[in-house]
Amino acid sequence: MMDKLRLPADLGKAIAKYREDNKLSAVAVSSKAGRSRTVLHKLERGGDVTVASLFDILRAMGLCLSLEKAGMPTLEEMQRRFADEDDGDAA
Repeated sequence: MMDKLRLPADLGKAIAKYREDNKLSAVAVSSKAGRSRTVLHKLERGGDVTVASLFDILRAMGLCLSLEKAGMPTLEEMQRRFADEDDGDAA
């Protein structure tokens, strides 16, 4: 997973990557979470979902959240963040 999740898109990418790396289907996760695949995919794209939906999906995947003081982003995080924006501009 990523070092720091600072944006909804970061969280979505991390959840999608974990799901894919662990061969968890969207159907299985959404069913176990009691949520629609639309909600799961919206979360994975960094869209707004309810906090309850987020926790249901994390629980269904065997994950939880941990909080820590943010501090300053690393150079790598900044480069990755702005590279993501550049990729979006090219589309």
